[in-house]
Amino acid sequence: MAFGSSTKASTPAFIVNRNAGRFRRDPGLEERVRRAASRGTVFATATKEELDGAARAALELGASPVVLCGGDGTYLAGVTALSRAAGGAPLPPIALGRAGTVSIVAKNWGAARDIVATVRAVAEQPAALRYTPRPTLSVESDGVTRVGFTFGTGLVANFFDEYDKASPGGLSSALAIVVRVFADSLRGGGYATKILGPLPCCVSVDGRTLAPSAWSLVLCSVLRDVGLHMLVTYRAGEDPTRPHLVASPLSPRALGPQWPLVALGKRLLGPDNFDDLVGSFRIDFPERGPYVLDGDTFHARAVTVSAGPRILVAT
Repeated sequence: MAFGSSTKASTPAFIVNRNAGRFRRDPGLEERVRRAASRGTVFATATKEELDGAARAALELGASPVVLCGGDGTYLAGVTALSRAAGGAPLPPIALGRAGTVSIVAKNWGAARDIVATVRAVAEQPAALRYTPRPTLSVESDGVTRVGFTFGTGLVANFFDEYDKASPGGLSSALAIVVRVFADSLRGGGYATKILGPLPCCVSVDGRTLAPSAWSLVLCSVLRDVGLHMLVTYRAGEDPTRPHLVASPLSPRALGPQWPLVALGKRLLGPDNFDDLVGSFRIDFPERGPYVLDGDTFHARAVTVSAGPRILVAT
């Protein structure tokens, strides 16, 4: 597999997302990141246009690694922008700076909690960095292709709709929703139905249409832990060319109580579930339906998901 810029000591680039959670909550963090970036170029971005410009500039500089400073949405947008700017050429090595509310991708792949320490290590100790090939997802809808890490619809979309209303957000709010759904599903309550109720859509895997016409859960990821130690895609990363897809049409009362199985990295139980590595799959909604990619919600009539480009990730 060919990758982009050499992993030998070279000039890094740091792309800061000013909209990321920690940068919004801590006005002084950007300046501390700039001071830690003693070698290389810092690009501060707040719009898609600024991010696209930063990605093009980083490639023109031959930067290695490109450090994406933010959370999961930043990693999605940053890798997508780099892929778009590269135009099919291999991507440069990437490092993930944790400045988001959750930063699930960075946690899975061993990034340090302290973003300033991460930036300083890249700038001052490049020879000590370790580079690991990592898989991605390619997600296409409405003629736009994004490169990300975790795709979901059904309960995933409903969960994030509920999470976005929560205050203050973060892991505590997410866990509170999960616990409430689990408890409510045991008695067949309305809250569990709101989150876990099957969503009308058609799922086609490698050209074969699956029988159910509504799905409670559709989740595909290159990460084993998709958050809160939920090991739904427990085979993620097993084959970088075939991501792990898990889909279930079960009712809320049948699906909700299986949370302990998910925490243990076990298969969901029940008829018509799908659980396997796939080449690609497609979701068709009766109308424009919601899907979530790394915490960001989009809407489309149809979505196609397959393996994306492999990237070198520095830690």
